[in-house]
Amino acid sequence: MTRPVVAVTGATGTIGRLVAHGLAADGRADVRLLVRDPGRAVRSGLPGHAVAADLGERPGLVRALAGVESVLAVTADPLRPRHDENLLAAARAAGVRRVVKLSALAVLDPGADDLLTRWQRDNEERLLASGLEWTLLRPRAFMSNTLAWAASVRAEGVVRGLYGSGRNACVDPRDVAAAAVRSLLDPRCSGRSYALSGPEPLSARDQVSHLGEVLGRPLDYVELTEEEALERWRRHWPEPMARALLLSARRQRYGAKATVTDGVREATGRPPGAFADWARAHADVFGAAVTYA
Repeated sequence: MTRPVVAVTGATGTIGRLVAHGLAADGRADVRLLVRDPGRAVRSGLPGHAVAADLGERPGLVRALAGVESVLAVTADPLRPRHDENLLAAARAAGVRRVVKLSALAVLDPGADDLLTRWQRDNEERLLASGLEWTLLRPRAFMSNTLAWAASVRAEGVVRGLYGSGRNACVDPRDVAAAAVRSLLDPRCSGRSYALSGPEPLSARDQVSHLGEVLGRPLDYVELTEEEALERWRRHWPEPMARALLLSARRQRYGAKATVTDGVREATGRPPGAFADWARAHADVFGAAVTYA
């Protein structure tokens, strides 16, 4: 009997990579990686068949999705909304049955009106109107976002950030990936949305404290001003994105992201992982591995 084919977009990113490995470990489906550079996917050790595909080129997406039953939709650029439009149109044309969309929990917050959140709301609306079976994954911030601190932690023992006391119920990317794997394979997840958070709301200062305990050395947190934070973001993203990140940080400062949900348990059947556990699993990136007596 022929196994179903599951396609993964964003396969070289944080969630896509974990989903590709999770699907391969599960073994119930063949994995197809939709990537701009198949060679990079092969060199990085991703399991599955890598196929060249660009979210900006609809005809190529139709060819890449031929024979696919379900697809993980991961898009990353709110300044290119046609990426989601192209992917959904190609999925319909190729006969894809189900789309699992990586969105964001902020879409449920009426007070969230930044560029990133509006873009994700639009993406969800497109999917729901597409006629395809759908599942929505709405995570809080990924615990792995703290990997951006690794260089300064290794070099100085310092983390710099904005509004370090604002709490976020951040989620382990491994839990998001597990929810995606199940949603891609289990038709009972169709028509459902999962609000994915970690087990507790943590501030950046809390995370720095956990990291220090894991690394066995004290770490300092240095509070940035809004202008300093904007300048840092502008080095990596266009101005509209930097401004959206500032608005998001302000919402977090006032508690908009602190609510804990039960979505991970609903989607995976197990409780969400704690930040301390994620930190122990990634301690080497920050300059030291955990050892036990």
